Amino acid sequence: MEQTELVFIPFPVVGHLASALEIAKLITKRDPRFSITIFIMKFPFGSTEGMDTDSDSIRFVTLPPVEVSSETTLSGHFISEFVKVHIPLVRDAVHELIRSNSVRLSGFIIDMLCTHMIDVADEFGVPSYLFFSSGAAVLGFLLHVQFLHDYEGLDINEFKDSDAELDVPTFVNSVPGNVFPAWMFDKESGGAEMLLYHTRRFREVKGILVNTFIELESHAIQSLSGSTVPEVYPVGPILNTRMGSGGGQQDASATMRWLDDQPPSSVIFLCFGSRGSFGADQIKEIAYGLEHSGHRFLWSLRQPPQKGKMEFPGGYENIEEVLPEGFLHRTARIGKVIGWAPQIAVLAHSAVGGFVSHCGWNSLLESIWYGVPVATWPIYAEQQINAFQMVKDLELAVEINIDYNKDRDHIVSAHEIENGLRNLIKTNSEVRQKKKEMQKISRKVMIDGGSSHFSLGHFIEDMMDSKVMKGKDAL
Repeated sequence: MEQTELVFIPFPVVGHLASALEIAKLITKRDPRFSITIFIMKFPFGSTEGMDTDSDSIRFVTLPPVEVSSETTLSGHFISEFVKVHIPLVRDAVHELIRSNSVRLSGFIIDMLCTHMIDVADEFGVPSYLFFSSGAAVLGFLLHVQFLHDYEGLDINEFKDSDAELDVPTFVNSVPGNVFPAWMFDKESGGAEMLLYHTRRFREVKGILVNTFIELESHAIQSLSGSTVPEVYPVGPILNTRMGSGGGQQDASATMRWLDDQPPSSVIFLCFGSRGSFGADQIKEIAYGLEHSGHRFLWSLRQPPQKGKMEFPGGYENIEEVLPEGFLHRTARIGKVIGWAPQIAVLAHSAVGGFVSHCGWNSLLESIWYGVPVATWPIYAEQQINAFQMVKDLELAVEINIDYNKDRDHIVSAHEIENGLRNLIKTNSEVRQKKKEMQKISRKVMIDGGSSHFSLGHFIEDMMDSKVMKGKDAL
């Protein structure tokens, strides 16, 4: 049986890498004719640790490090330049892959931030597919805004920090400007230009794999079908549900032992993602909100990176310094403040009854998988529009805040936080019931007969039917 090779090019941050690896595993398990090579670009900060697989059909190729620019922030200019300078390295690595393994190259699967690599796929005469690691509604939003900007003269800046609303086909409710991704308004650092560029190129691929499922985003997926957009394959929820300790086995063990001692569904878990952190004033408001609510809590509290340094938040050497005086003592019987959190293991624990989340798409899918209600607190990227969708369109979350942005000078008050926590933990809330129903559906869609199982099979059939050139002939 001849092997068919797919090349994966994920963007090298943990949320994108993890879901890319999981979809690669699904494809190779589903059809043994496929082997997959994942090219890892070395980012100046963060880590690709944990990128391993027990599959013989998946290999990793780490590309040589590159010099990009002296920028110290994760700006649109930096991201575009970072991916661009990898084009010759990817081209050479694919040549070597074909030469040394005599494989039949059948296509590229490219991250939503790596569309420069469509040009490399074209050089090899193979189709490129997009892996969109957010939801279908956000995909439709980006495509709609790009179309209005390019062909109807829409000035996106009219929506900046505004309640003005835009009708978007993939959303049930009109979308207010204050939940648009902040990059859309970033002209100075290239965020707006980058988003528009990538979104234009989404239209060039043969198909788009989306980390979602029809039953979750039925309106959005229906809105995308039959349009001029390439075929959309909803293949999620794509999650890494293995209970890895990641940041530290000892800390994770202590956290899980503490959870073991708590009553069922009693703990509110606060965790804001790999880039989520707050200033001292906001930390104090969170602490007062938790204390006044009286609810049990597990709080993952991270120290912001130093100004001007391109790095992720880290752990505090002395966590008491940033908390209100006496807070840890007063809440010792009901709460625990930690640094890094083993999020999957925590969400899977029976003691957890609510999740205060930054609304990264992976985290939202994890909350659905484990049936844990969410209170929204977005911070950056597309998280505000994810929060809006979860609260307003899908009614699968309650709101602490929808339009919070780390770059705005805004403090969410202890009172707002306390109210959000009380709504979150209500035993028989409608949101909790809906979440439990969606949890059951999310488990079924991935097995034989489920909608995402069918959609992945449809993608594989389309891929195998594509007219592709033998890899050795593409040299």
